Amino acid sequence: MIRLLFCIFCWIVLSIPAAVVGFPVLYITGRVDLLWRLSLWGARSGYRLAGIHVRRVGYERLQEGQAYLFIANHTSNLDPPVITSQLGRRISIITKQELFNIPIFGRAMRAAGFVAINRSQRRSAIESVRTAVRVMQSGLGMLIFPEGTRSRDGHLLPFKGGPFHLAMEAGVPVVPITIVGSHEAWPKGSFSLHPGELVVHFHAPFDPRQFASKEELLSAVRTAIHSALPPQYQDLAMDEPASR
Repeated sequence: MIRLLFCIFCWIVLSIPAAVVGFPVLYITGRVDLLWRLSLWGARSGYRLAGIHVRRVGYERLQEGQAYLFIANHTSNLDPPVITSQLGRRISIITKQELFNIPIFGRAMRAAGFVAINRSQRRSAIESVRTAVRVMQSGLGMLIFPEGTRSRDGHLLPFKGGPFHLAMEAGVPVVPITIVGSHEAWPKGSFSLHPGELVVHFHAPFDPRQFASKEELLSAVRTAIHSALPPQYQDLAMDEPASR
């Protein structure tokens, strides 16, 4: 627990200079790039100081300036800051509508191209998908965890179909990502953070136009992510139905 508290403390402390420098620049220039870089610096420094080291594999498969839909497995709260810090580019994220109502913070998320969603209202959710399509078609990539929640045992949960509908609509390449080691470092439900190496595998991009349906794209992406999991987290059956 001490290591986890230390990591969170580092994130809080390092967020102060990011906010002090980044927010004024955002309000003066309207650009979020500096705030984004400083935020990633804070996140990366925090988990490094807590003993988490990250290695990325396959990043050379990505093209500079290309918008991608990044789809990753999810077992830990470490996944978003670790993966985002390894992307080497600014991306959009779909997040809760309520967060956009926070003063200053909401302004930053809008400037960053984040997409608000209210899952309890179908009309709002549909409009969020349309907004996400426009964001990616404008050249900004996006990160999504299709399981919808963290896995408790390291195995893949069934994938929801929404992200793959989004991929088909936007027409941007889909990059499967397998993050390994985060389950051991900070598993769901645990208050302990363990030092170690995390590996972020970037698989070859898929062109959604080459698939006849979102179900076929989902299956291909799931298979790719599954292929880089450690043997103890791989399943014999890969035909779980997607959540609608």
